[in-house]
Amino acid sequence: MKKIYEGKTKDVYSLENGNVLLKFKDDCTGKDGVFDPGENSVGLKIEGIGKANLRTSIYYFDLIKKAGIKTHYVSADVENATMEVLPGKVFGHGLEVICRLVATGSFIRRYGEYIEDGTPLEGGYVECTFKNDEKGDPLVTSEGLAALGVMSEEMFKSMKEQTLKITKVVADDLKTIGLDLWDIKFEFGYNGDEVILIDEVASGNMRVYKDGKIVDPVELTKLILNR
Repeated sequence: MKKIYEGKTKDVYSLENGNVLLKFKDDCTGKDGVFDPGENSVGLKIEGIGKANLRTSIYYFDLIKKAGIKTHYVSADVENATMEVLPGKVFGHGLEVICRLVATGSFIRRYGEYIEDGTPLEGGYVECTFKNDEKGDPLVTSEGLAALGVMSEEMFKSMKEQTLKITKVVADDLKTIGLDLWDIKFEFGYNGDEVILIDEVASGNMRVYKDGKIVDPVELTKLILNR
């Protein structure tokens, strides 16, 4: 295998069959040792979270497939914390898509003078940021993405529709075990001319509350998988 990318929470390798292998790590995004999916840098290491995130991703990729939505997922090896996926080219130098069901985190840091923390965002609010640590993952609009040649507005429309559908799949599932999804972060890429979900769907990429308190990623994974 040849390493083609080293990310915050996983490394990426090319496979001889043309697919890609993701190696999950125990690193989490956060600040000052506190987990925060909205942060753009690694803030802590949690032993075993890599395998836990992989197991959660497998679970949700299966649910998403049942909902009729295509992803890059092919297979996984939990023991080695690896997942084989279809090759998907990222948009630009990397694009993150956030779906917010409740206003909190960086959304409040930006817009707190207009909205209170914990306010529901009816229907879900989708926003995109470029993956650029030095610039603090700047926000970008659909028109901006088209003007920069990163993706067409038709591709953005497809990506947004998928984001809302996938978020509903995850939120509805969490609701069955008494959990409330506040926001979730995805990555999309393109396989040919088709926009598909890539990367992972794991506890480290979502903000979930139970009885008004945030659930840490390790506990969240246990609640999702050990029902």
